[in-house]
Amino acid sequence: MGTLDHILDQLHALANTKSLPGMARFGIETSGGRLGISIPRLRKIAKETGKDHELALALWDTAIPEARILATMVDDPAQVTNAQMNDWVRDLNSWDICDQACSNLFDKTPFAWEKISEWAADESEFVRRAGYVMIACLAVHDKSAPDQAFTALFPIITAGATDPRNFVKKAVNWAVRGIGKRSLPLNKATISLSKEILATNVRAARWIARDALRELTGEKVQARLREKANL
Repeated sequence: MGTLDHILDQLHALANTKSLPGMARFGIETSGGRLGISIPRLRKIAKETGKDHELALALWDTAIPEARILATMVDDPAQVTNAQMNDWVRDLNSWDICDQACSNLFDKTPFAWEKISEWAADESEFVRRAGYVMIACLAVHDKSAPDQAFTALFPIITAGATDPRNFVKKAVNWAVRGIGKRSLPLNKATISLSKEILATNVRAARWIARDALRELTGEKVQARLREKANL
């Protein structure tokens, strides 16, 4: 456990603004008080702090990017509300915070699956990205979900594949690859889906499909899935 002031003191003590130019080159938004703290350092603070829903809310409200990432690490998924998720996703302005929020917290809440269609249909770039990142995260983290839960998302993926915005198309691609690496049947299904997307006359869609096909048909993925199927 830790107080907000104590955590903020820790964050400011770890600030490394020399890393900001490098972060910017990777498309990370470096304005808004970005401190330049690495994810492993934030995870260490989160482990020492433990789960604390109220602290997470307070950290998010500071609007400091690293504080917001830390908030996604210390929040309790069982206490997260539907409204909180919508409020937080509307605050997103950088792909790293988006991805950390989805993988650390959002995909573990009771609202995870319903948020996919809601957010993927949104016009905001980072809200839409969150919808597709949720697919990628659930493909890895939700071990009990049946294959049909993912194939049911194919129309949403197809719709998103025509969005030319960089952070959306990369998330759609991630979602396709994530599903396709889950099982042999889903691999086959996503290869077929990728070929359908490739056939469209849309530049973003062709990029998404070609990149996904390159990985999903590769021997490394195929061998891993065959081994998994034989366990």
